[in-house]
Amino acid sequence: MIDANVLVYLLIVLPLIAEVAYLFKSLPKITILSASLVVALAIYLHTELPIAGTFYLTSITWVFVLMVSSVYLLSSIYSYSYFNHRLSNKALNNYYALVNLFVASMLFGLVINNYGLMWVGIEATTITSALLIMTDKTPVSLEVTWRYIIIVSVGLVFAFISIILIYYHFNTLTVSQILSTGNRNSELVLVAVAIALVGIGTKIGIFPMHTWLPDAHSEAPAPVSALFSGVLLPTALYVLYMIYQIDPPTTLFIIFAIATIVFASIFLSYQKNYKRMFAYSSMENMGMALLGVAIGGYGLIGAIIVLFAHSFGKAGAFYSSGNILHTFETKEMSSINGLFNNMKTTSSALLLSSFAVTGVPPFGVFVGEFLIFAQLFAMHLYVELGIVLFFVMLAFISINYNVSKIVFGEGNESIHEKEGMLKIIPLSAAIISLLIGVVLILVMA
Repeated sequence: MIDANVLVYLLIVLPLIAEVAYLFKSLPKITILSASLVVALAIYLHTELPIAGTFYLTSITWVFVLMVSSVYLLSSIYSYSYFNHRLSNKALNNYYALVNLFVASMLFGLVINNYGLMWVGIEATTITSALLIMTDKTPVSLEVTWRYIIIVSVGLVFAFISIILIYYHFNTLTVSQILSTGNRNSELVLVAVAIALVGIGTKIGIFPMHTWLPDAHSEAPAPVSALFSGVLLPTALYVLYMIYQIDPPTTLFIIFAIATIVFASIFLSYQKNYKRMFAYSSMENMGMALLGVAIGGYGLIGAIIVLFAHSFGKAGAFYSSGNILHTFETKEMSSINGLFNNMKTTSSALLLSSFAVTGVPPFGVFVGEFLIFAQLFAMHLYVELGIVLFFVMLAFISINYNVSKIVFGEGNESIHEKEGMLKIIPLSAAIISLLIGVVLILVMA
């Protein structure tokens, strides 16, 4: 039998090994192979849980690892067709090299058994993701990239201060050791966790540290936006959750979570750019997941379900958005209508993805949100429940109203829909989010 820690090493190293293909200008195909192996290895690791040593994997960690590896595979396949004839061979190899480094950084941050090295993994994603944003090298993308680097880097400085305080208190940064021993009722630790909320919350897109998010997601290429919303934000939230467990300031987290849901929903109500709309939708979903983490119990289970189902649904939404942008060459929703008449597969994927991320039953996000609402009710947090329900409904109406206009409007343009994986991947991602919900409902019934 191979030692479990060796398998986890391999999980992280596989995307890095694929980088060797850069020398032979065959990185796109090798990356797809690498992503397939990472998914297979992630699935197998479930049989080895729990793992504690150099790496720390619980069943919760495993869900996030599977999430990252799955969207890595989907984006790798989609990118191959998306960038066909748009990027030179050298530029395409550069893109895939950055994607591999980006994914390896996320996986490292998820599985390493050290808070300091978790921070290193999150910091590494900033460097690679910033370069991915400006893949198209437009003036706007360059400006957005600088803004992203500055805002997120400031947040990570706060996160680093939090890590220093944790080390000062425990004299170690080993995750499993700190969580197993614990040291409650420490003002210093509470301050550290609160600072982490601000610092890592910047990376997650928590209000009011969210300002980079709509710009970066709007300007990044579609497969990069899918990686951003689908797995980067949840990865950062996982790291915050691991810090939160040390000594939870529950009320503070609930306030920030609800504020995020409220303001994201308000921002959604007047969006005209479909990529910015889905970016704010991610902010709303992260707020909901943070709320579930904060209240624990069924809320924590609901948060994990929301994040897992959302990763596929939001990836499908951004893949569909990429197809639309390719065809119409605009991000303005007012310039697009009657999509179903000419792009049936893409419009179906867009509609299903919108249902997925807004929690339409029986999609997975609906199941997760239901559990979070149930936990709020059980905790007698009726005011909080009422506020969240109202603004979740506002987000639901805003997104689905706009998407319905795009899909079912009276457009008469003669449009040729892209073939191959550009059709299959968006629809597949949306269907996976649907299947997650169906399976969960059947299991819970």
